[in-house]
Amino acid sequence: MTEQAAPARRRRGEALETALLETAWDELVEVGFARLTMESVAARAKTGVAVLYRRWPRKDDLALAAIQHFGDTHPVEIPDTGSLRGDLVALLRGASSGRIAFVTVVSAAFSGLLASSGLTPAQVREKLLGNRQPRSAELYRRAHERGEIDLARIPPVVLTMPFDLMRHDMLMTFQPISDKRILEIVDDLFLPLVSGER
Repeated sequence: MTEQAAPARRRRGEALETALLETAWDELVEVGFARLTMESVAARAKTGVAVLYRRWPRKDDLALAAIQHFGDTHPVEIPDTGSLRGDLVALLRGASSGRIAFVTVVSAAFSGLLASSGLTPAQVREKLLGNRQPRSAELYRRAHERGEIDLARIPPVVLTMPFDLMRHDMLMTFQPISDKRILEIVDDLFLPLVSGER
């Protein structure tokens, strides 16, 4: 007597949504935004297209959700080296090497996503990030508690500057930024600003 294979379990709820978002990300990576369709994602996920439309009414809604899901589930580790300089250098190194593929895929999808959704780049950023604090906030909080910086006196634009510069360099080259550039950002630009030196 042969054993019958157990029937495949039907995915539901959060498990189904996670599987769909991961499938949509894989499709986005492989074919790009222009060639991604709700039908192609449904076929790849082995589900009906109506399942997708119930959650995401449009292709750009699905693409934005897939990008957000990938970013949320592949975070860059926040280091704790004991110093602001050490933490920031380690964080920029980790973000540069760990995020270059993400930046490349999202950049390739961006123009199609903007055209399809009618959103501006700022609106897309707002949809992806919302009101969440950047993960670097923990790094700065610890530096403040150690007495290395005074967060009450530092403009928010200064705190985002290292990451804005890194993102700019990555978008211009689609390459991880060099260690030399990371040290320039931290030692020559950021630390003099937050320590009050001119």
